[in-house]
Amino acid sequence: MWMTAMRISGAVGAGVIMVAMVAMPTAQQPAGRALTQEEMFRRNVGSREDQVTPFPPHRIVGNLYYVGTHSLSAFLVATPDGHILINTNWERAVEGLKTSVEALGFAFDDIEIILGSHAHGDHMEGDALVKEMTGARVMAMALDVPALRRMRPGDKPHPIDRELQDGDEVTLGGSTLVARLTPGHTKGCTTWTMTVSEDGESYDVAIIGSMGSNPGFQFVNNPDNPTIADEFREGFRVLQSLAPDVPLGSHPAMYGMAEKYERIGDGPNPFIDPDGYREELDPVEALFMQVLREQEAAAATERR
Repeated sequence: MWMTAMRISGAVGAGVIMVAMVAMPTAQQPAGRALTQEEMFRRNVGSREDQVTPFPPHRIVGNLYYVGTHSLSAFLVATPDGHILINTNWERAVEGLKTSVEALGFAFDDIEIILGSHAHGDHMEGDALVKEMTGARVMAMALDVPALRRMRPGDKPHPIDRELQDGDEVTLGGSTLVARLTPGHTKGCTTWTMTVSEDGESYDVAIIGSMGSNPGFQFVNNPDNPTIADEFREGFRVLQSLAPDVPLGSHPAMYGMAEKYERIGDGPNPFIDPDGYREELDPVEALFMQVLREQEAAAATERR
């Protein structure tokens, strides 16, 4: 399960854990230093049990709910015309996902659309099974489709009913999500944005796909993906252009979910946290730049 140092281009098959990472919120970082790649990786991926054990399902804001596990996010957008599910996670966790949806009072087979963060098994391996259980349409960023096609748990073909491009909208029951291409972690890594209403106010939501530079990512002279560093730069450019009121991510540690969950009902909605967006985004971009510089220096030394 745990990844050793290797050359990684961003595309992986099912069964290899490649996870999204955004830096730990400032209040949780060890005093006086930034987190390393390994520390970020461990913090976000959690244990094998964390990845499949449902976290208490809860409403985040408006008609947006959390239905994922302790370390793998899954979100439900509930509408009068059926529901949109973002991330099915590992196939072996799908029964827990179903239990979480139903615990909120929704019917699992009312899921009409399945979306995902990026083409890694820990986020999208369950697509085929959830489609089989619900009849939902699976939609994914076109650039991630080749990697998804290789994701075949139990040798089931990975379903793709609609290939998306950057800026495409997915609408159901009055709710619209916009697919923003934020490449790097995978070719088609997708950040989902939407606007939700709560108590007469509107809030912008961003569900970050990932900009995590996992241990082993090769940014310089990568023969499998020579443009990976440029893809990361583009992903960060897009994310830096956003200013969400409600920052979320493909791993709950990316937005401090557990701590925020404990504060539900004790005051203002803790998930409305615009300052938290860059408190997480800026450190992970800084880490990417640090690792990139180190790899560029090492490559220059080898050429001498």
